[in-house]
Amino acid sequence: MDKRDNKTPRIRFPEFKEDWEHKKLSDLLQVSKKKNKDLKYSKEEVLSVSGESGIVNQIEHMGRSYAGASVHNYGVVEVGDIVYTKSPLKSNPYGIIKLNKGLPGIVSTLYAIYKVKEDSADGEFIEHYFSLNANTNRYLRPLVRKGAKNDMKINNEYVLHDRVFFPKKAEQKRIAEFFSKLDFSMKLLKKKQRLLKQYKQSVMQKVFSCEIRFKNNVNEDFSKWERTKLKNVVKIYDGTHQTPTYLEKGIPFYSVEHVTANNFTKTKFVSREVFEKENKRVRLEEGDILMTRIGDIGTSRLIDWDVKASFYVSLALIKQSKDINTKYLNQFISSNNFQSELWKRTIHVAFPQKINLGEIGECYILLPEPKEQERIADLLSELDKKNDSIVNRIYKIKAYKKSLLQQMFCY
Repeated sequence: MDKRDNKTPRIRFPEFKEDWEHKKLSDLLQVSKKKNKDLKYSKEEVLSVSGESGIVNQIEHMGRSYAGASVHNYGVVEVGDIVYTKSPLKSNPYGIIKLNKGLPGIVSTLYAIYKVKEDSADGEFIEHYFSLNANTNRYLRPLVRKGAKNDMKINNEYVLHDRVFFPKKAEQKRIAEFFSKLDFSMKLLKKKQRLLKQYKQSVMQKVFSCEIRFKNNVNEDFSKWERTKLKNVVKIYDGTHQTPTYLEKGIPFYSVEHVTANNFTKTKFVSREVFEKENKRVRLEEGDILMTRIGDIGTSRLIDWDVKASFYVSLALIKQSKDINTKYLNQFISSNNFQSELWKRTIHVAFPQKINLGEIGECYILLPEPKEQERIADLLSELDKKNDSIVNRIYKIKAYKKSLLQQMFCY
């Protein structure tokens, strides 16, 4: 149940003065029982519900259809319907609630479908309300019973049984319009980021195939690139093979998720003794590269900060060397050239898949003159900076939206 100290949010649009009403969700939604009996929708029109992407075509989202032998008993989801997913997610152990803003389609019986009662509710407002994990979890927790297989024991009607504080429809629409504008801004930024990523991939392909070349200071071509194995220009190490005892505070400890998320601020910690022991064997330094090698393979991050940390065996440390510019090497690692080298040497039948440390050094790289390495690194790093700027803007809009939602819904 939505419990509050009062019936007005901490912030709201000034033109609205009425108290919010404590309503059953059944006052705002009603169960839709429409089924795909006439097979109007095929397996290609089955929908999935994602916490990040909302309601999307299953094939486009997951690469294939997971529909059963027949879809005649699947529920029909029309544009403007609300869908509740009866399956747990990490942040939403009781499922998620989303609005269909895309194309109509069908969903399996694991989903509940609801029509919005247009006289009293706005579908976009309902979705924004449940976009907060805390709201969704708090509402569903008292209603849902979980089975032995972590499945949801709740019928579609009972989902609507509890109460929430909602304003009148006019205020719902005003709030929804405001947050939808923020969502649209994020959508445009994500599209810009996607196009920038495609552009960088295109530039990298042309650079590392030598279709694009740079000139030296006297406008002459640089010399032909050398092809050599990575082990010929750098030394490569892995992290500790022992899972350490983690502490609340201490020395940061890096693993795959820090590299893939490019976020080294939130880590586990190990003792100074563990750090010192590993530091004698191999030391992380600014200018080195960390690359994933177990589970995720071939994601790399240049250490461009004053580092004091240990790292796990799932990462490879590529030490800086006078024989290659590590800014250039970090860019080359993400190229199709090097990724295909890694793929050939990866043990794909292992679980999780992995590449042995020695095999990384056997991968071939392209080695331009030092000055051309620098020019290439500068060009690609500039594109990375533009991407980072977009990511930062998306993060700020998300944080701003979440802060406003929290204050508006007073939990």
